[in-house]
Amino acid sequence: MVAASFINIPLNRLLLIAFSIYCVNNAFASNYRLQGQLLDLPIEELMKIEVTTASRRSQKLAEVAAAVFVITQDDIRRSGATSIPEALRMAPGVEVARIGTDKWAINIRGFNGRFAEKLQVLMDGRSVYNPLFSGVLWELQDTLMEDIERIEVIRGPGAAMWGANAVNGVINIITKKAMDTQGTLLTAGGGSFEHGFVGARYGGKINEDTAYRVYAKGFSRNNMESLQGKNANDDWHSARGGFRIDHQHGNDQLTLQGDIFYNAVGDTLDKNLVNPSIIPIGSARGHSEGGNIRFRWDRTLSEKSAIMLQMYYDRVDYKLLTASQFKAESFDIDFNHRFPLFNRHDVTWGFNYRLYHNKVFDSQLITFTPRQQTNHLISGYIRDEITLLPEHLKLTLGTRFDHNDFSGLEIQPNGRLMWTPNEKNSLWLAVSRAVRTPSRAENDILLNFGTLGQPPLVTMMQLNGSSHFNSEKLLAYELGYRHAITPKASIDIAAFYNDYTQLRDLSLDSRLITFHSGVPSYFTFPVGINNKASGHTQGVEVSIDWQPHEKWRLQGSYSFLSMHIHSQSPARSLDPTTGSADKVTPQHNMSLRSHYDLSEKLQFNLWLRYVSNISFYNIPDYITMDAKVIFKPTKNTELFIVGQNLFQEKHREFSSDFIPSLATYIPQGIYAGAQWRF
Repeated sequence: MVAASFINIPLNRLLLIAFSIYCVNNAFASNYRLQGQLLDLPIEELMKIEVTTASRRSQKLAEVAAAVFVITQDDIRRSGATSIPEALRMAPGVEVARIGTDKWAINIRGFNGRFAEKLQVLMDGRSVYNPLFSGVLWELQDTLMEDIERIEVIRGPGAAMWGANAVNGVINIITKKAMDTQGTLLTAGGGSFEHGFVGARYGGKINEDTAYRVYAKGFSRNNMESLQGKNANDDWHSARGGFRIDHQHGNDQLTLQGDIFYNAVGDTLDKNLVNPSIIPIGSARGHSEGGNIRFRWDRTLSEKSAIMLQMYYDRVDYKLLTASQFKAESFDIDFNHRFPLFNRHDVTWGFNYRLYHNKVFDSQLITFTPRQQTNHLISGYIRDEITLLPEHLKLTLGTRFDHNDFSGLEIQPNGRLMWTPNEKNSLWLAVSRAVRTPSRAENDILLNFGTLGQPPLVTMMQLNGSSHFNSEKLLAYELGYRHAITPKASIDIAAFYNDYTQLRDLSLDSRLITFHSGVPSYFTFPVGINNKASGHTQGVEVSIDWQPHEKWRLQGSYSFLSMHIHSQSPARSLDPTTGSADKVTPQHNMSLRSHYDLSEKLQFNLWLRYVSNISFYNIPDYITMDAKVIFKPTKNTELFIVGQNLFQEKHREFSSDFIPSLATYIPQGIYAGAQWRF
């Protein structure tokens, strides 16, 4: 019935809009003499894009035995996306939901939330994992959007290569080499929600072997509106800068890269969820600042042999009065070696060491005991790609051994089979085991995350961490098929079944209720953490790329996800990220992008999206569309205007879990800007 209603109502509207796009574009085509270059990256070349995240070595997209989607720089430029989270909406199977101006919920294949923890996110191969809650603070992850070369999205476990927390997928944001960003770039603009933005980059050479770039960017974004029509006080002001130096000499390549940033943000707690007489904080401002530096050395030994050594240091100081203040430092060293063995074996092995030190300051909502802690992660991995039939059949076996301070030794094996009968078809299947290790939050936290009732019978719900909480485990089965229908059309299908055990669950014990006298007086109801939940998910993801005309490209994707969570706890509804994940995850996601080059100087881009309802937060399904028109009056100048969320004045996408921030509407927006290159 759900599928039927989806087809009868929203899909018809989508098809109608798609048909309208087709007619409009054909009308434009009849009035313009089509000439000049083709759209960037023809489809036949797209399947040959080199990706590195799946196996830690360069492979053609069509040869990867995993559900891979690549978001190119041209995709980002045409979309009008002003942030990495917005760009990730292009990938099938990736759930991107905006909570506020600076807050997102992003995950792959379910279990989404503001603090979603089953996803490994990398920036140029360095993990941006947060040691406090095993997730990603997306407001801290940014760079100059024009400097992103591509974003590789691996749907499904990547634990055999990337370790714990690469459970449901891996996202790797890869920036351009300094040699590819020579000259000067300036961009600026503003509008209704995107109040103003500016970016500048300069690239040059120290000598013929050494290139560099420096960049700076800043923006100001408007606040969201609460469901009650009030100001959510979450306007966002950001400044960021950085550099990159690449040195190439013979078979060696050295990279030194660094960034610093400052964010001014705000938040407002929902008084319907937190009694202001007990937790008096309502609306407050805060900031985050930090930086990182990365060094990488690559040496090519032969066509099939290379070594890589990477080290980085990262520091963050985060302060938001409604939630918490913490300082975190991390150091990471990663070594990788690839070599051939006995003609049919392609072996990759390596090791990794990470150190996390963090200190948390108490707030009205959150307390950590102990306040500061240093954690260590030591890993080793090996992967062997075995050629069974040259150019047709390959078997990949691999595993990773992680030792962490919370759950000890974790083993995460993986097996993948790739069959390529010809250049137009490829079929792959995989079986993987992955774990999501505990975080400090689940071990050491005391979180006041909600109140019930009115004085004098007010109850404070209090989440208590547990040192007995163990790793969550996944056994995943995947099947995929890619087909080049014609040189101008291709389809990519992936299906999966995920079996989760030892999932996080919450427990209630009325015997532990305590009474706090004073003004006001209230009860505290402790909520415990355990591993008693389990579940399974299944789904299908389809992406289609079609170029019906040399000046027109259509890119569509559809994702279906069914979740079943098993928990006997009466408190399961208090944990939207896990216990109620089946009610928090939309079953259907659809995206349709149209890129049309009306002439050498004028481009017309549309992006239509549909997301089905989220019953847990009472959020209805929605359809929205972004549009971007790009005009190039001269070779080095680009003018653009972007309309965001055009189909309705405002809509909801998600709500904050655990931290009771105000639920907000996502507004319509329009902004314009210009870009100069010289």
